[in-house]
Amino acid sequence: MNKPDRLRSFVQGMTRVVERTNDEAVILDEGAALLGELVAVDDWLNDQFAEPNPEIYSQYLLYCDPLERFSVVSFVWGPGQRTPVHDHTVWGLIGMLRGAERARGFVRDGADGKFVIGAEELLRPGQVSTVSPRIGDIHEVSNALTDRASISIHAYGANIGAVSRHVFDIETGAAKPFVSGYSNNVMPNLWDRSEEVRAGI
Repeated sequence: MNKPDRLRSFVQGMTRVVERTNDEAVILDEGAALLGELVAVDDWLNDQFAEPNPEIYSQYLLYCDPLERFSVVSFVWGPGQRTPVHDHTVWGLIGMLRGAERARGFVRDGADGKFVIGAEELLRPGQVSTVSPRIGDIHEVSNALTDRASISIHAYGANIGAVSRHVFDIETGAAKPFVSGYSNNVMPNLWDRSEEVRAGI
């Protein structure tokens, strides 16, 4: 990692927030400000967690709180890659680091339970968005670029790779359970401060 202190500071800030409150609105508000600071500068994400898969988007775990109150992941989108329509079941923060990401929201029609298309959002580097069951968390997300990868940094209110969630058939409204898991072969080491300590001796 080029600048692990940036991610470490974000993790420390989010830990303080979730230790102080479980009010989702406060977590989203304060967390969005912290994530905005993290994605404002693109010099800290290690190449191992920025590598696209030509077949499917990748979700790399960067950090999981020991009590699983939140997790941080990098989403890496190859050109034109997209998710199915899905939910999260927990709060989430999405910060754009590189490229551009398009999210198209869906809401259930009260009459027949089918989905209708909601708002569409385009995220560019430095921008942050939020999701949760309370404010809406069913969407389809895609790389808005067709010629290169895009990367977004997400924080979720759980160990998101181990959460049972749903993908949806937008024609019928039918839900199918899924668990996303992670794409990692290795984990980032946020806590090796040896170089900076040696430099100060």
